[in-house]
Amino acid sequence: MPISPARQIAFSVLCRVESGRSFAVDMLQERSVSELSEADRRLATEIVMGALRWRGELDFQIERLSGKTMGYFDAEVATILRMSVYQIRFLEKIPPSAVVNEAVELTKAARKRSAAGLVNAVLRKCRPPASRAATEEELRRSFPAWLRARWERNFGPEAFADLVRASNAVPPTTLRVSRGERDEIRRRLAQEGIETKPGRFSDCALIVKKGNVQTAEAYRSGAVVIQDEASQLVAALLAPRPGERVLDLCAAPGIKTGQTALALGRGLLVACDVSAPRLRTMRKLLRVPDGLTLHTLRLDATRELPFGAAFDRILVDVPCSGTGTLARNPEIKWRMQASDLERLAEVQARILRNALKVLVPGGRLVYSTCSLEPEENEQVVERVLQETAGFRMLAADELASDFPQLKSLFDTRGCFRTRPDLHQMDGFFAAVITCCSAGL
Repeated sequence: MPISPARQIAFSVLCRVESGRSFAVDMLQERSVSELSEADRRLATEIVMGALRWRGELDFQIERLSGKTMGYFDAEVATILRMSVYQIRFLEKIPPSAVVNEAVELTKAARKRSAAGLVNAVLRKCRPPASRAATEEELRRSFPAWLRARWERNFGPEAFADLVRASNAVPPTTLRVSRGERDEIRRRLAQEGIETKPGRFSDCALIVKKGNVQTAEAYRSGAVVIQDEASQLVAALLAPRPGERVLDLCAAPGIKTGQTALALGRGLLVACDVSAPRLRTMRKLLRVPDGLTLHTLRLDATRELPFGAAFDRILVDVPCSGTGTLARNPEIKWRMQASDLERLAEVQARILRNALKVLVPGGRLVYSTCSLEPEENEQVVERVLQETAGFRMLAADELASDFPQLKSLFDTRGCFRTRPDLHQMDGFFAAVITCCSAGL
């Protein structure tokens, strides 16, 4: 029997995810996926993201059904089993027999014909659960042990349960209105069958309740861009003023860069990244106001920067573990190890130290991550500021005065924090730092 295009694409994407070359959410935007029928595109996306979100639970079920550890299976066979068990246990509208038959054919097409009988035997034993609602134990198994232990310790058992549920849920699509009035954009989207509601904190945010926004004229024309509300708020903390000189130090893919460009309006914006291809792509996509000069520069921000103390505003959105975005990028939890946090923290500290050197007296720097881990967040900021004279974090009352609508998101030290379980958006951290020494 033929293999459906949706399952072929899902298998291809999941195999590439396993290689660590890219993120599923990016690959699901490729032409091979967009050219599928709407039904196949939705099914491919569901299989890919579901298999990644529930991988720990799927592996548990496969080992139970087969009597073998996951290490026994070739990578391609393990992928076919995961995506198939996910369909049988989580997608009630798909007949299990169809899943089994296509899995066997997919195994043969993947040149693993000798494993076809085993795949068939394992999946024939798999049954839909009595209830589709995930149990607490299934949720726990869907996160690696090191992350479970860390989050239970850092947030407590009750918050941990809420956090893993939110981090394993399908997140909403959130838009930033980049051109036009939000109410007018909502009306235009509604005319195309796309239902939205205003964001909770950002005046530019729209949360999609129904419809495919990528088919909308407002999306195609750039009047809206897809950007999580927490990401919008982090960029808003920079608060550039027209005519200033702004540095975006880790700019690609450029979503926050575009938001910063619009907020700045006129002046100088220097967008840097270590990846030249990503910078070229970003430059093509950015819409730059007429009065703004934009320069893009490839550089490694962990090394001394080629600038003097020249920038009024600096955005330092550092590379991080991404544990605040597991709902969107579930493969992160299987790629990361606890030991990676120390390595990332050293990189983040070097970038922050270098950035502080090019901030003018009285200037503002926003250090941010999409991580929930203290080693990457407040511990980096505290360590660097202890080592570097002439800088301080803005206090909570100062930030609340500038951003009254965000008052509840600042902790007592002035750190900005969001969490998926508390705020229905990605988990972000930010610290706003100022240069208070005229001698630097």
